[in-house]
This record gives sequence, structure tokens and C-alpha cells, in this order.
Amino acid sequence: MRSHEVLRRAIDTIGVKALAAKLRVSPALVYKWCQEYDPKDRDSSGARNPLDRIADVVSATEDTGVVSWLCHEAGGFFVRNPKPPEMNVDAELLLHTQKLVQEFSHLLATVTQSIEDDGVIEPSEADRIRNDWEVLKSTIEAFTVACERGAYFESHRNRDDTAFGI
Repeated sequence: MRSHEVLRRAIDTIGVKALAAKLRVSPALVYKWCQEYDPKDRDSSGARNPLDRIADVVSATEDTGVVSWLCHEAGGFFVRNPKPPEMNVDAELLLHTQKLVQEFSHLLATVTQSIEDDGVIEPSEADRIRNDWEVLKSTIEAFTVACERGAYFESHRNRDDTAFGI
């Protein structure tokens, strides 16, 4: 979906006027956000919308912190799409599995260290725990998506076929 379509779908749930009132902008501007915007077409009736602007910030800074924050505010988290395996699939599977265990271990160590020093978890320690948790979730999501895409299936299947003389 394109950004204006995503906005239109979201805005349809509460209506243009209600959103405009909440954001303290004109309904006309909200309507323009929901129309296709083409900077090369002077007759384009749409306007550069907030989603396009956020995409520009991420592109310009090469920092996904803005997206992570937005996902957190929406009750979720941001995970980059994993890169497909480029090396031996069996070795890649082992590396990904080790990475999962390593990140989980790191999170547990952070929690343990936070409690050991004084028996409480202070806000700065909670921030470190949150950061480690986000890294672990991202690692698990990348592994899961690779599994769903069959990244580890073909190699295992071929190995089994060879083992049974098929």
C-alpha cells in the first residue's frame, strides 16, 4: 500500500473531521493527505503526508529510532526484514541459533546485574533491560521469518534425501 492509502484506511475509522479536530489541522489538509501526491505533477491534488515525511527522516538519517519509537507508541516494536542467508544454510542455522541464545543470555545477565547491586531495578536499568529485550525480539523475529521463508528447509531436506539414498 502507498502512504496515502494507509492514511485513508486509518482515517476512515474515525472520520476526517474527527481526526482534523484531534490534530488541530483543517479537514482540507487531512483530505489532501489521503490523496496521491506526486511532486513532479503540478496538478497533483495530494499533499506530502506525515508518513512520507517520517520515511524521509529515516532515509536522511539512516536511523530507525523514529520508527522504533512510533511502533512502541502503537504497542509494538520495529524489526528489520532479515537478509536471506548467503552462506551454507546449515552453518547459517547454527549461527542464528547461537545468536538467539547469546541475546537471551545477555538479557538475563542485564536483569541479574540490575538486581544484584541493590535488589531493585532503577529506571536507567529498566532502560537497559528494554534495549536488550528489543534486540532479542528482533533477533527472534529475523530467525522466525527466515524459517517461514524456508531458509533452512531445503538444505535439511537435501541432507535427509542423501542420507537415505533418495
